[in-house]
Amino acid sequence: MRLVTRGDLDGLTSAVLISTMEEIDSIELIHPQDITDNNFEVTENDILANLPYHPKCALWFDHHLLTNSNIKPPENFKGNHALSPSAARVIFDYYASDKLKKYEFLVQETDRLDSAQLTLEDILAPQGVILLGFTIDGRTGIVQFKEYFMSLIQWLKSMPIDEVLKKSEVAVRARFLKDENIHFRKILKENSLLDEKMILTDFRRIDEVPVGNRFLVYTLFPQANISLRLQWGPKKSFVAATLGHSIINRTSKVNCGEICSQFGGGGHRGAGAVPLMLEYAEDQISQIIQMVKEGG
Repeated sequence: MRLVTRGDLDGLTSAVLISTMEEIDSIELIHPQDITDNNFEVTENDILANLPYHPKCALWFDHHLLTNSNIKPPENFKGNHALSPSAARVIFDYYASDKLKKYEFLVQETDRLDSAQLTLEDILAPQGVILLGFTIDGRTGIVQFKEYFMSLIQWLKSMPIDEVLKKSEVAVRARFLKDENIHFRKILKENSLLDEKMILTDFRRIDEVPVGNRFLVYTLFPQANISLRLQWGPKKSFVAATLGHSIINRTSKVNCGEICSQFGGGGHRGAGAVPLMLEYAEDQISQIIQMVKEGG
């Protein structure tokens, strides 16, 4: 079987769980938009995790909202879907196996990071699984980590998290992120503004988005309850928009995934993402901002 997932902590934990329960021959890391736009060939030998449903797959696990942007699964699909804090939680509950009990803390921490149930300390001085998650979060700006991802699967299956964090590859990435966050904080200040309760960060003004913790923006604007981040997609072919609830001021009533789904993206209540085509981007950005303000 081939496992197809996304390259973040939820995808990593999902890979640990599934490879414990199933015979996995290979792993592919893709973006959910690759499924939405039919840019990835799914086969009957594939297990999809933390990605939209595809009718050809053998098993499917996900926790995001089912929106009109993607194919809806039939009632008798094989796998599991629930509006849980993480896809890993959906997988953990599906198998309910004694083999997975040793990963219970890993799943709990994956729940916290993927649903952004974090503390200020988690942002400013992350530890344990949360720190590990930041080293594999593509949204920090770190790329090209397929080999790193594969190594982490094996390490997490064979050693405790404290030992994993001592691995040189992990320590180097963690130190790099800590150093880069100083510069990233400065760039955030220069390219973000507060509009009522919403933070608007527009990185299209700069040539290269720096590496940094995506939650840092909420420490700069603690009065805000939601953020909209804009940056260029590859080769400036589209505008990548991400919408997310603040982890400090948890008063937003907006369903981020539902808003993003109206423009061809998706997500869940607390966070969503959508690629905006250039010819419609400015108008759609204005619509998203208006919907956020109206939703509170």
